[in-house]
Formats: sequence, C-alpha cells, structure tokens
Amino acid sequence: MLKLFTNKNRGFTLIELLVVISIIGILSSIVLVSMGGARSKARDARRQSDIRQIGTAQELYYTDNEKYVTATADNLGAIDPYMLTIPTDPQGGAYEYVANDPTSTDTCDAGDQDQCFCVCAKLEADDTYFCAGRKGVKNVGASVPDDDQDCW
Repeated sequence: MLKLFTNKNRGFTLIELLVVISIIGILSSIVLVSMGGARSKARDARRQSDIRQIGTAQELYYTDNEKYVTATADNLGAIDPYMLTIPTDPQGGAYEYVANDPTSTDTCDAGDQDQCFCVCAKLEADDTYFCAGRKGVKNVGASVPDDDQDCW
C-alpha cells in the first residue's frame, strides 16, 4: 500500500510561513496608510458635531435665561443642565472660544457681551475653522474670529 502522509509532508516549511507573514504585513500596512484620510475626516465630523452641540446648548440656555453662558477665551464652563461637560477636540486639545466675559469691553458689542458667543474648531482637512455663534454654525475660513468681533 501507498502511504499518502509521511512525516516529510506534514506542516509548512519555514520559508512558506515567512512568505505568508510578509505578504500579510505588506497588505496591512497598505490598508493602514489608506485609512489615514478617513480618520481625519472622522475627527472633523466629530469636531463639527461637538460645535453644533455646544451651539444648541447655548441656545437652550439663552431661551431660559435670556443670555448666553459667560465664558473666557480659555474655558466655556458647563452649560447646566443642557451640557454638563464641554467636549474636547478628538486629538486632545480644547476648542477655541471667543470670550464673552461681561467684565471685558472688547468682545461683541460693548455692554452686550452676554448676548453673543463664539466657539470654534480647526478642521484638519482644509485648515479652516468651523464655528458656532448666535447666528448659527458656519465654516468661517482660515482664521478664528478675534476677541473684538462676533463669529460672523
């Protein structure tokens, strides 16, 4: 009788395993590189969503209190009870706020600081800013609004 399986025919050789592992490595690196653009678009979508949520929370706060939440350029604070914590940028940074602190006279219109707000996020895809303000949400271009003006 013929023996179909001998000790020599069991398993794969070391060369065969190395070839398969290297092919898998090359294919996975190609896939990871091609996913980079999708990841930045996903982060931009999250940034836009966060800015819209902050804008909506500010409008809800305004409806109940007839003013927007007072903020400094560094911190918006919490918009209780509409947004207990303010989201942060997907890459760990903070979003940029134009101060509407009533003690400051260089924001919005003098004496009317609690009647405006502006929060912005820089988008990765095209290096522009997406902002929310009392006039809504909008991509405002290549520079964030200054402290002496409303969002747009």
